[in-house]
Amino acid sequence: ISAEVVMKKDLGLAGKLAQMFIDSKLTLLIIFASMLLGLGAIQLLPREEEPQIIVPIIDVFVQMPGANAKEVEERVAKPMEKLLWEIPGVEYIYSTSSPGSCLAVVRFRVGEKEEDAIVRLNQKMFANFDLIPPGASQPLIKPRSIDDVPILALTLWSKRYDHYQLRQIAAQLHDQIKEVPDVSEVKLIGGQHRQIRVVLDESRMAGHQIAPVAIIPKLTQANQELESGSFSTNNKEFLVETGNFLQTSDEVGNVVVGVFNNRPVYLRDVAKIEDGAEEPSNYVFFNSGLAANLSRSTIIGTSEKADNNNYPAVTISVAKRKGTNATVIAEQVIEKVKELSGKVIPADVNVTTTRNYGETAKEKSNELLFHMFLAILSVSVLIWLTLGLREAGVVAIAIPVTLALTLVVFYLYGYTLNRVTLFALIFSIGILVDDAIVIVENIVRHYRMPENQMCSVLDITLEAVAEVGNPTILATFTVIAAILPMAFVRGLMGPYMKPIPVGASLAMILSLFVAFVITPWAAVKLLKSNHHEVDAGSPKNDSRLDRLYSGFMERLFSKPSASIWFGLVTIGLLLGVSSLVYFKVVKVKMLPFDNKNEFQVDLDFDPSTPLSKSISLSSVLAKKLLQNNEIKKIQIYAGEAAPFSFSGMVKHTFLRKADYLADLQIVLTEKNQRKLSSHQVIESLRPL
Repeated sequence: ISAEVVMKKDLGLAGKLAQMFIDSKLTLLIIFASMLLGLGAIQLLPREEEPQIIVPIIDVFVQMPGANAKEVEERVAKPMEKLLWEIPGVEYIYSTSSPGSCLAVVRFRVGEKEEDAIVRLNQKMFANFDLIPPGASQPLIKPRSIDDVPILALTLWSKRYDHYQLRQIAAQLHDQIKEVPDVSEVKLIGGQHRQIRVVLDESRMAGHQIAPVAIIPKLTQANQELESGSFSTNNKEFLVETGNFLQTSDEVGNVVVGVFNNRPVYLRDVAKIEDGAEEPSNYVFFNSGLAANLSRSTIIGTSEKADNNNYPAVTISVAKRKGTNATVIAEQVIEKVKELSGKVIPADVNVTTTRNYGETAKEKSNELLFHMFLAILSVSVLIWLTLGLREAGVVAIAIPVTLALTLVVFYLYGYTLNRVTLFALIFSIGILVDDAIVIVENIVRHYRMPENQMCSVLDITLEAVAEVGNPTILATFTVIAAILPMAFVRGLMGPYMKPIPVGASLAMILSLFVAFVITPWAAVKLLKSNHHEVDAGSPKNDSRLDRLYSGFMERLFSKPSASIWFGLVTIGLLLGVSSLVYFKVVKVKMLPFDNKNEFQVDLDFDPSTPLSKSISLSSVLAKKLLQNNEIKKIQIYAGEAAPFSFSGMVKHTFLRKADYLADLQIVLTEKNQRKLSSHQVIESLRPL
């Protein structure tokens, strides 16, 4: 076959595309540009623990002091639910009525725009304020999202300081952390606020003829700062402000609350003034577990010998802005806290990380990227063993270029680098390599055909690409048609799993482009010296594997009994593998088990359980849990609202006054020091 005959053949889409780039200097530039863009995308893609799921959730709080739960439900909750159901896009409404208040959690459909949902709900509420029953407050509306779940939790604890003192230290640290870029919300959990309490003395009030109702207006009037006017002099205008906010207990005691016997009556004359901590509404304790683990758990401060006692603690939770890099923000916050050691944070206050989703996101991303590298290496080695070293080099060029371009598309599409998107890439490797292998195999076959020994390398390559171009396109789009419908799944699992079909489909299309552009170019450069070899398909040059396969297939086709037995064995193996699921030998899950370093235990107490009893029972459980060698430290929280968490969606709990629950944040030892994975540890602790 002469070169002119080859060129006159219809090359098709694949051949024409290969012809454009097979001898172009732009091809090498495309390879380098793709790899650089891919490396840039890895650095720029935000890393997160979980994928971003847009599920607008809005809390609506209404107070009705003095009303019982039944009255709140009938007069507030039910009418409000009817109004909320009129809002377009609402999927679920969960309401809780309790004495004096109610909470309605409004969940919109997956994919609804958060801003539109908030605007629609606010408009509906504002337009119906005239329906608010007497005694009920205006609704308090608070949007919630997955970004409200803290990515970082730092627990301040000490043997020396109490809850009140730790809260004051944490408040200063709170202001410093707030300055870190892309930090959206910083919350203090636990500790006691400063409070100046005025304890009225009935006998002294009666002796000075002062009524209790007269004291509150006097305190309110004294605790304010007002603009009282201005005056001009020497071409300058001066603003006059009168009054000042009360700062100390002495200033509160000096407030004049009345006149008796023509003498002023000060508040200190009729009341006792106390400057100190408020009455506790929640508690946070820290149990550092084994003394050997304490030095590893402490970021800042001392590492004194620990017993299994609970220490007063305050937790600072940090949430990030939407679409930002959890890893970078967590590292910046921790670095900021280290800088404040010895300045804002005393030396005898320990700061321990009880949650760091930035670190786990980074660890998972790096681990999955490493496994992607291993997958590329494994495929290349397989091609080396079957076709040859140079052929493996062609595939080793094509696959990284495809993955690099896929990462770039992920970045442009607004995806983050999380375990689902990385799973999509690893899943794609098994199918995107097919295009490059098919092209390489056919090029190698044409190079080794005796009738092509005198033809041009470029012409042989183009003919080989054109020959399998259409079947390769058809096969690629067949795979895309099989996995793309997963992108249209509704409900919560839709956006959660969407990166897999979208990412795999994009990777397949890009692999097709690379197979027709990069692979022929690489084959010409690397396999040019091989095309003068004798026909490897001749019997005398058949490989041992080829001869083994040919002999097996000849016996299978020539003997009907062999075909029957082969079919029966195949069906038996299929049934046997399928039965593994039925007999629970193989566990079926949507995603693999996530081996985290921390998990939570939520305790829901009887409504009559006081706060002191809640923290006492939680401490007993914490001590029993710490007997497990896999557990390093536990933070104990008891209060009226559970900290935010994520398990498929944002989970939060608000209770009425005097209803308490507890949350144990359990931190495990490092993965390389653990014998069990996190889910195995949880299974072992469930009976306890």
